[in-house]
Amino acid sequence: MTSRTASRQRATKETSIDLSIDLDGTGVVDVSTGIPFYDHMLDQLGRHGGFDLTVKAEGDLHIDTHHTVEDVAITLGEAFAEALGDKAGVRRFASGLYPLDEALVEVALDLSGRPFVAWDVEMPESLPLGSPAFDPQLAEHAVSSFAMNAGITLHVNLRAGRNVHHIIEATFKGLARSLRDAVRIESSGVPSTKGTL
Repeated sequence: MTSRTASRQRATKETSIDLSIDLDGTGVVDVSTGIPFYDHMLDQLGRHGGFDLTVKAEGDLHIDTHHTVEDVAITLGEAFAEALGDKAGVRRFASGLYPLDEALVEVALDLSGRPFVAWDVEMPESLPLGSPAFDPQLAEHAVSSFAMNAGITLHVNLRAGRNVHHIIEATFKGLARSLRDAVRIESSGVPSTKGTL
């Protein structure tokens, strides 16, 4: 099987990112963004996705965490798409319901090459998480930026939940497990009537 790996770098006036991913790894994760809660979520993504993931990011955290969260998600999406290659043999579709205590999140996705995100996750009012602060509203931005740059059709719906940490973590775990299912090789051809994705 061809190696499904990719490395990407991104450098702007706001951030500097060095990232690598192996879709057929064992969930070995080494993440450092300077935002502990975001590191925790990216760790969930790699471990539950079964991906080897390395992220080294430096950003203008003295201004806000927004730029770093967004640019890491963009870079991760680009690397994910590159690692997928022509998607020959992938399962393509995946979905499920993912609980974390009182929170229940539904994730459905398609490695379609047609980026689209439907996000129906109403966050309860909450203080930012961690220090430097991760604004819970950034969860949608991170997930959407990843999916758009990875070329994924993604639907995320909150079925139940009161604790913001639990809701966001269930979302990242659900995304991870769905990606793990969708990238699994189960045939030899491209799973599309068009012959390409």
